[in-house]
Amino acid sequence: MPVKIELNKNASNGIKPVKIYTNNIEQSAITQLKQIAQLPIVHSHVAAMPDVHTGIGATVGSVIPTLNAIIPAAVGVDIGCGMSAVRLSVKSSQLPDNLSPMRSAIERAVPVGMQAHKTVSVRGSACKQLAPGVEWLFEKHPAVMKMLNQPHTIWTKQLGTLGSGNHFIEVCVDENKDVWVMLHSGSRGIGNAIGRYFIALAKKDMGKHIHNLPDKDLAYFTEGSEYFVDYVAAVNWAQEYARLNRDEMMGLVLRAIAPFLPPFRTDRHAINCHHNYVSRETHYGADVMVTRKGAISARDGELGIIPGSMGAKSYIVKGKGNPESFCSCAHGAGRTMSRTAARNKFRVSDLVQQTKGVECRKDKGVIDEIPSAYKDIDTVMENQSDLVEVVHTLKQVMCIKG
Repeated sequence: MPVKIELNKNASNGIKPVKIYTNNIEQSAITQLKQIAQLPIVHSHVAAMPDVHTGIGATVGSVIPTLNAIIPAAVGVDIGCGMSAVRLSVKSSQLPDNLSPMRSAIERAVPVGMQAHKTVSVRGSACKQLAPGVEWLFEKHPAVMKMLNQPHTIWTKQLGTLGSGNHFIEVCVDENKDVWVMLHSGSRGIGNAIGRYFIALAKKDMGKHIHNLPDKDLAYFTEGSEYFVDYVAAVNWAQEYARLNRDEMMGLVLRAIAPFLPPFRTDRHAINCHHNYVSRETHYGADVMVTRKGAISARDGELGIIPGSMGAKSYIVKGKGNPESFCSCAHGAGRTMSRTAARNKFRVSDLVQQTKGVECRKDKGVIDEIPSAYKDIDTVMENQSDLVEVVHTLKQVMCIKG
């Protein structure tokens, strides 16, 4: 059954309500949500998805509609981070008995962690298409290039790369024994530099005008201010870069696994969705900037991806267009403990046990991604049954972590 609690229901002085789709939420996240709800730019209310947990400034799993303003730290530094998934015309019985060579082939094709491609030839047409959209940024805000701390071409070399942290590539099997490829990544170093630069600029700019923000990370640009237009243009560019990054990676993965499988086709209904992003939308009678920090769009009939941890199930869903969630839903399982806490609590033997049956790294370098560090994905799904409908249930058989 869905769960929903409401904060600030009878609050005054312009403080907006907060609607939370779970009762599994830590006090620090509640505090953050209340602080967001105090901002005069918030429209109607703030929504928190079932995977909600404490973030930097803004809460992960929050949906924030703002009037004529945008909060860079709510969008975050992995601008456009999201998911991509495609179904293959292959059954699980046609997968190799030993998936290790196929995993190695993917890891050779797609740079992971801090690695990048050695040349800029990867998706050359896409790079040329994107370049005009970012050169103005480097010219007008040269500090962004300095923050990349790499040669000018690093963002082109990173197109089609995974990154680190909770980013992943997976091969999954659904309830019909169909094979899927699913991946999770964002805008890489260039998105990080854009995010950090404009977050710092917002704090500096807001400090000149407003001195009583509940949290300095909630500094925002208002329409008409000096940097609003530049930030919107930069964030839209980074979101497009993130989408193309996932497209390029998907192509690299499919080519890498082809020698291990019979000839296959891909489903024409591939899904590519952001879950750290901002967009202009209409809700409750107003045109607003909707920031989804760890949430995906779930308009009526819209397909989306909700991944579990590396040892759990994932879901392909169809949105129900629930207006109270601003047509949104959870973006995953959501963490229950920090990476440091996970590394301190668990051992490699725990990781081996919890990822049984999954071809993946099973060493201390990925203990912070152990399934027990995340919420139970089935509980998350139960709590948002009024937000989405499950279309396919996927189980990982291979996972590559950044």
